[in-house]
Amino acid sequence: MADILEYKCPCCGGAITFDSRLQKMKCPYCDTEFELDTLKEFEEEKLDEDQDPNWEKENVMYSHEEMKEETEGLFSYICESCGGEIIADENMAASRCPYCDNPVIVRKQVNGILRPDVIIPFKLDKRQAEEQLRSHLNGKTLLPSLFKTESRLQEVKGIYVPFWLYDCDAQAEIRCRATRTRRWESEDYQYKETQYYLVSRSGNIGFVNVPVDGSVKMDDALMQSIEPFSYEEAVPFETAYLSGYLADKYDQTSAECAPQANERMRKSTVEAFMDTITGYTSCVPEHTDIQLQQGRIRYALLPVWILHTTYNGNLYTFAMNGQTGKFVGDLPADKAKALWIGGLVFAGVFLFTMLVTMML
Repeated sequence: MADILEYKCPCCGGAITFDSRLQKMKCPYCDTEFELDTLKEFEEEKLDEDQDPNWEKENVMYSHEEMKEETEGLFSYICESCGGEIIADENMAASRCPYCDNPVIVRKQVNGILRPDVIIPFKLDKRQAEEQLRSHLNGKTLLPSLFKTESRLQEVKGIYVPFWLYDCDAQAEIRCRATRTRRWESEDYQYKETQYYLVSRSGNIGFVNVPVDGSVKMDDALMQSIEPFSYEEAVPFETAYLSGYLADKYDQTSAECAPQANERMRKSTVEAFMDTITGYTSCVPEHTDIQLQQGRIRYALLPVWILHTTYNGNLYTFAMNGQTGKFVGDLPADKAKALWIGGLVFAGVFLFTMLVTMML
């Protein structure tokens, strides 16, 4: 069996990809559309055909240590469409051939224990990602005027990012110090009364699909910023969904990512219990005891559009949720505009203060 999987149109032989608008496989050459189940049956029939050995994968012993270091962590695959060589790192699961641009999938990265449990297919395409970037730039007062015209869109890529999804039950006991303050006036005196309370809460709360990205390449803060995903639309994993997109397998295990999930669940537990405490002037947690139990973990691939732009020699990265369209990313600020706006605000406050003083 070949290392590289390419989905071919049964009608014309062209490379087919997953169409996020149709939620089907579509051939860009003859416009034929396929349901995933139909294509899967066709691919299973092809597996019964005779297979020739892949001579190109014969191991080669390098004689120079420099060559070993240079190629460490890199793998070579042969495109079945044009015969071109595809160089990839050890985590690549889906990509495109640099010669014929056909979508390819690395079988070993999505089989066996590396096979994801679920996947959320892309619902938004590249054009919509570019439109969201333009919309993101609108209304930004401090954005340099030339950024819209001189910034260059270097790269737009749809990536299935590996995530670990954690389900858990939390049993918690929380103790807080609370105050209730009352103020009043009598004749020429002002009074303030503060009462102190010890407030406690205990109970259970459940968490489902707490996500932590399992890719070192992806910025954790950026991935959290495009949440939430609608996990009701997650479907059992099929390799056909990867066709036409990039994908990596996880390079951080579920055990390595678990502390982040635990911290998010503990923080959310405290916030949920604190929301039940009302009627006090202040309330501060003094002691928390949170036990996480009945843990369950699933491996998922979630759709993310990554966009890179350059301006004044600097690289700016944006991310868009490929399912919901939520868009995030940092932008440069015009220092001159910031000083000018700050000066206007200061002048306004100063004039308002002067007018109030004169009226008194």
